[in-house]
Amino acid sequence: MSTATPRQRRKDARPQELLAAALDLFVEKGFAATRSEEVAARAGVAKGTLYRYYPSKEELFKAVVRENLGVHIAESAALAAQYEGSIAELLAQMMQAWWGKVGEGNAGGINKIMLVEARNFPELAQFYVDEVIAPSKALLGGLVERGIRAGEFRDVAVEATVHMLIAPMLHLMLHEHSFGDYDACAPSMGAAEMLDAQMSLLLHGLLARPG
Repeated sequence: MSTATPRQRRKDARPQELLAAALDLFVEKGFAATRSEEVAARAGVAKGTLYRYYPSKEELFKAVVRENLGVHIAESAALAAQYEGSIAELLAQMMQAWWGKVGEGNAGGINKIMLVEARNFPELAQFYVDEVIAPSKALLGGLVERGIRAGEFRDVAVEATVHMLIAPMLHLMLHEHSFGDYDACAPSMGAAEMLDAQMSLLLHGLLARPG
């Protein structure tokens, strides 16, 4: 049985509560417009408590990115390293899993924030490249190369193929956080169906022996 007091349990939960509040506000208002005191208030703590865990808004944002994106990239990389089956099937599974973990919630809005505000915050832009973009490209590129070496995929331009894998997912997340509430056509096709169509079209172009 746990011997932690309610106060200790509350203290242990604070970093997660702060990150959840920060994610919501960053997505709602953007990075520049969000004030640290707003994050603290939404999490139900004093501003000083926020700074005890995250000494600046930039460090808070980095923690949000690591918690909501970086951890999933690391999990996917670990899965890929142990996987021994069809790379085509693994890619399809990873795309659907990424949407379920990131695209369906507020975490997908981080991509919009970076596209809109990166040029005004070069340090955060470089951080995002190092922590999200580069590892994602390395992971997907490595899988495409594995498929080529195994004879499952034909010899394609790896970097271009990686962009073709990522671009529809980015489009879905940007759409969700820009026009999702206003697009009258949205109910006719969900994200899962679109990702299935993307993978079907892409993989039939990649497979060395279609069918």
